Amino acid sequence: MQGIHRICADYGQFLIKMAATVAVLILISGCQPAVETATSVIPEAAPPASCGDQGYLSTELFGALAGEVEWTSSSFECEGMPRPGGDGVRLRFAGNIDGERKIALIIALPELRRGETGNEYQSKVTVIEEGVGRFFTTGDKTICWTDIVELESVDESDTNFSIGGTLYCVAPLTEINGDSDLTIRDLNFRGQLDWNSS
Repeated sequence: MQGIHRICADYGQFLIKMAATVAVLILISGCQPAVETATSVIPEAAPPASCGDQGYLSTELFGALAGEVEWTSSSFECEGMPRPGGDGVRLRFAGNIDGERKIALIIALPELRRGETGNEYQSKVTVIEEGVGRFFTTGDKTICWTDIVELESVDESDTNFSIGGTLYCVAPLTEINGDSDLTIRDLNFRGQLDWNSS
């Protein structure tokens, strides 16, 4: 009889331990989805805009690459740096036209010096249709000028600047190794310029 009481007591302890284990497992499984949900709603950090928060480019193209261009800071790429040998600066803008073709537009300003703004800087312009290797350029002709109306430091380094202005050309750019041309209506822009870049 005593043996039966011991077996019953042991069985009762076993049931209590099992109930406690099951309760802990239920609590853990109930908390797990909440943890996953909490981590899944944390937004990923957005990549920094290469054109700055206020970057834009607006123009209209005629000829071989016709269409309106209205790029904003999140829809295109900007890059600005000194030209080789320190002869002025070079600005590069790249984005899509017609929703599919990507072009890069490069403006070289040989006369622009650090900290300057001003009007009618002689400009050498190249437009590249990326992926197909079509190039349009001013070549050696003096047909484009740029008014630089904004040059503002964007940090405390005194090397990174927001640069803005208007490019205008009085004749079309000619295609290299082709017989087409490209006309750029007055082009307004704001991009980035890093004087320490190379």
